[in-house]
Amino acid sequence: MRKRGLSTGRMHKHRGWHDKGDVCTLADLKVGQRGKVLEIKGCNRMLKRRMLDMGITAGVNAEIKKIAPMGDPVDIYIRDYELCMRRHDMAKIIVEVLE
Repeated sequence: MRKRGLSTGRMHKHRGWHDKGDVCTLADLKVGQRGKVLEIKGCNRMLKRRMLDMGITAGVNAEIKKIAPMGDPVDIYIRDYELCMRRHDMAKIIVEVLE
């Protein structure tokens, strides 16, 4: 028996799934979703510099690969390598959802 409202297999927005073109933080994306980084905001200069050094710059695509069992850290695929980040830091990265 199907549950009402979940016939398409995709989660609805109110359940945390974002549609293509939505703007949210990197921490809001689910496993398998991709987003294009728009900006890094709300963090100190040292953290922003560290993110830039890791390759997180405006225009780069990021994909959520894995999430640890307790929800933190999250493994993301960016610039041909995998990077583990804390959700707290990912919440400062604004992205446009690609898929």
